[in-house]
Amino acid sequence: MPAHIGIVACSAEGAALCYRTICVEGAELLGAHAHPEVSVHTPPLSDYVRFLDRGDWDGVGELMLRSADKLAKIGADFLICPDNTIHQALPLVESRSPLPWLHIAEVVAAEASQRGFHRLGLLGTRWLVDGDVYPEKLSAYGLAYMRPDDSERDAIDRIIMEELVYGIHKPEAVAYHRQVIARLKDWGCDAVVLGCTEIPLIMDDSNSPLPTLDSTRMLARAALRRATWSA
Repeated sequence: MPAHIGIVACSAEGAALCYRTICVEGAELLGAHAHPEVSVHTPPLSDYVRFLDRGDWDGVGELMLRSADKLAKIGADFLICPDNTIHQALPLVESRSPLPWLHIAEVVAAEASQRGFHRLGLLGTRWLVDGDVYPEKLSAYGLAYMRPDDSERDAIDRIIMEELVYGIHKPEAVAYHRQVIARLKDWGCDAVVLGCTEIPLIMDDSNSPLPTLDSTRMLARAALRRATWSA
C-alpha cells in the first residue's frame, strides 16, 4: 500500500494546489482514480502571520509541530509542508517531530541540479527571500542564486500576502513577476525558483522569461514518489 502523506499546511491556496497535484497525478503511478491517502491540517493563517511579523520562528515551528502531531495521530507516515517561508522554522522543531519530513527547498535544489541549471533567481515572500531556506540547500548542490532587489521583494510580498493567498490573480501581478524575472535573466540567471507556493498559480513556463522551478508541484511529486516506493 502507498504511504499516507501528511500535509502541514499554512496558506490555503498553496496547500490546495499541492493536495490537488498529489491526487490528480497519483493516477499516473497507481491507476485510474487512485492516489495515496492524504491528510491535511492547518491552523488559521493569521496564527502564522502573527509569529512571522514578530520574527518569532520558535512560534512558527511550534505551529508546524502541532500540525505534525495531529497528522501522526491519524496515521500519516511522513510530512510535507507546501509553504516555503515557514521552512525556516523546521530545523528548530524537526528533532521533536513524530514523523520525517520532505524539505521543499531540497526537492527544488535536487531537480534544478538534475536539469543542469547553474544560477537561479529566487522569488517568494520577503521572509523567504531574506532568509536562509534556499541558500543553504542550493549551495549544497553547487548552485548559485540571486535575489530581487528590495523594492521588488516588497512588491512581490504584497502581491502574495494581499492577493494570491486570497485567490486573487490580477494581470498586473503577472506582468510584474515577468518584469522581475526578466531582470534576473539579465543578471545571468538561467532559471527561476517560484519559491512561494502560490506563485505557480499565476506563473509558469508559458509566461515566464526564464524556465520555472515550481516548488509546489515539485514537492507534491516528490511526496508521490516517496509514498509509492514500496507500493
